[in-house]
Amino acid sequence: MADGQAVKTMEHTGATELHHEMAFMGITPPMFVALSMLVVIAIMIWQKVPKMVAGMLDSRIATIRGQLEEASKLRAEAEAQLAEAKARNAASAGDAAAIVAHAEAEAAAMLAKAEADLADLIARRQTMAEDKIAGAERTAIAEVRARAADAATRAAATIIAQRHGADADKALVDRTIAGLGKLN
Repeated sequence: MADGQAVKTMEHTGATELHHEMAFMGITPPMFVALSMLVVIAIMIWQKVPKMVAGMLDSRIATIRGQLEEASKLRAEAEAQLAEAKARNAASAGDAAAIVAHAEAEAAAMLAKAEADLADLIARRQTMAEDKIAGAERTAIAEVRARAADAATRAAATIIAQRHGADADKALVDRTIAGLGKLN
């Protein structure tokens, strides 16, 4: 039947039950949810949110790469300074070693910082992926629970309809009538 009505015929009585599902202009609540999600996703795409996030991540990666290149340049520069110092004066070997040690320590510190930043970025992306997976799992579990509850409700209704006959109704009505006189 149209307009979201479902027809169900009871086998033992031959009666027909109508169940009406709410709808607005032919759109049911699950369809409203789906349409609203599509609108939100469309707005995010229209506003270029994924592109902005990717741009921010790309710029951060470029910054880290620049720092790594700068660290390697500093290391190369320190090595060049060491060669000059050895060539000019063998007596200033101690000073040259100090310059090299400082430059290597600075380069190592910058390299360690860049590696730590890269590891942090990878950890954040992994966490984001795990969060998306966990959200999908929660959604799936909620859907399974809802379907199980619906199936249990339908099964209970069927069992009650099958086991509750005219004899049980008569005994229930008799007990209720007998109890009416005791209330006053």
